[in-house]
Amino acid sequence: MGRLEQAYAAWETQDWKTAAELLEEVAAEFPDHPGRPAWLFDAALAHKFSRDWARAYTMGMRAAALVRRGVQEPAYWNLGIAATVLGEWATARDAWRGFGVDLAPGDGEIVEDFGLTCVRLDEADGSEVVWARRICPTRARVVSIPTGSERRFGEIVLHDGAPNGERVVGDQTFPVFDEILLWRTSDLPSWTVTVTAPHGPDLDALVDLFEDRGYCAEPASNTRALCRCCSEGPVDQERVVAPGTQLVWLAGPAAALDGLLDAWLLAAPGRAWADLRSAH
Repeated sequence: MGRLEQAYAAWETQDWKTAAELLEEVAAEFPDHPGRPAWLFDAALAHKFSRDWARAYTMGMRAAALVRRGVQEPAYWNLGIAATVLGEWATARDAWRGFGVDLAPGDGEIVEDFGLTCVRLDEADGSEVVWARRICPTRARVVSIPTGSERRFGEIVLHDGAPNGERVVGDQTFPVFDEILLWRTSDLPSWTVTVTAPHGPDLDALVDLFEDRGYCAEPASNTRALCRCCSEGPVDQERVVAPGTQLVWLAGPAAALDGLLDAWLLAAPGRAWADLRSAH
């Protein structure tokens, strides 16, 4: 078996380190071979899978140099991910533009609004799909409250570029991207509280009050448990705002919670809250 066959045999068994090393060797030995761009791309991809970001970056640079710009070549996307992980912002910006992404002019870290999406968080006890707002092609800020004990509203995650599922809300479809790594943690802990909201708008008012301050309030009734297979398919999702006494998830600093809940309570008759506690 030749080295190329050995490389892809290692690929099939997810022995990413061996696959990458062999692909690099073959690409170096045959610099004029028409298969070289694909070999370098796959080597970079294998390094990405093994989380060897320095090698993924180096091989990604070589792979991107051999393909056309502006035609959504995946070599540029993989390079953009590796450059983002390493904080090589000039390279990341060039890679996204090479892929065909329309970035605003600027330098340094990319922080733009690429719209809402969903991200499947990788947690110790499983996975969870949360809502997030993309701030660059490969990073998103979590804007719902994860129920897993390890994760928080407001953290920034780096995610893959290929969707793995979708969420349908009305006539809009949102892709679900798998998390690659936690990019930046959040200092906003999660809480639960029991509230009484006589009418639907009372609950909306609580949600808006927290959102206006950069925090989050989310009715627990909006959380659904799905098996992995169902989660990776299309899922219809509807936001439910029901009146009555119910559990609400909160994200915010401890010192601010009582004041916000009291302000909400006093703003309209019939509102109440009790049993505020840490969610984990």
